[in-house]
Amino acid sequence: MRKLAWIAIAAAAACGAQQSEAPAAASLPKAETILDRFVEVTGGKAAYEKRTSEITTGTFEMAAQGLKAAMTAYSAPPDKSYSVIDLEGIGKIESGTVDGVAWDKNAMTGPRVKSGDEKAEALRDASFNGAVNWRTLYTKAETLGVETIDGEECYKVQLTPAQGKPITTFFQKKSGLAVKRQMTAVTQMGEIPAEVLMSDYKNFGGVLQPTRIVQKAAGQEVSITIESVKTDQEIPGDRFDPPAEIKALIKK
Repeated sequence: MRKLAWIAIAAAAACGAQQSEAPAAASLPKAETILDRFVEVTGGKAAYEKRTSEITTGTFEMAAQGLKAAMTAYSAPPDKSYSVIDLEGIGKIESGTVDGVAWDKNAMTGPRVKSGDEKAEALRDASFNGAVNWRTLYTKAETLGVETIDGEECYKVQLTPAQGKPITTFFQKKSGLAVKRQMTAVTQMGEIPAEVLMSDYKNFGGVLQPTRIVQKAAGQEVSITIESVKTDQEIPGDRFDPPAEIKALIKK
């Protein structure tokens, strides 16, 4: 889920709620309880850990710019990922992570190997089954309060990593599902505040995932519609190999 949000933020950068009074901290459930409940309501730890890979297909759209394209993303343990969006008039936007390296490549900014906070974010985001393994990805989890989003009360949970910016996620009280995320994305163009809305959860391979993702960042709005998520598919080993241009940069 997070991987697709970051894909949208990167693409937007390349292309150029009502709040309620928060209850006292003592009355709020612990962040651990909320995060673990999310795992349970979306399928349970066993269902997550049963999966060996994901191949996600869908559409990427920037309606204001009249841009729409097919999108494909591959992921496998422990943190292997590769995604590609082919935008007409712009070209391919590719990104990936493998063996501790995070990179992206597109027709507008060229090939690039990520470093610092941006690299740390990409590797965390690519962590397979990150929802289950959040304790290893973050050093602190805290329930900040309650906000109303689209008429539903939601717990506001902040996760802080050892390196990088905190991420705040909103979980519905009733369903336990994550419906909104706020973060500061670190990109080659600097730090960009971003908001991601998630909805229309569907079951793929025993795990519920949002099929409608709307991200707002850098003055752009990007929509991703997930059409399919194939799990436990054999992915060729070279699918995650960085392009030749990236390999050249790594060797420097």
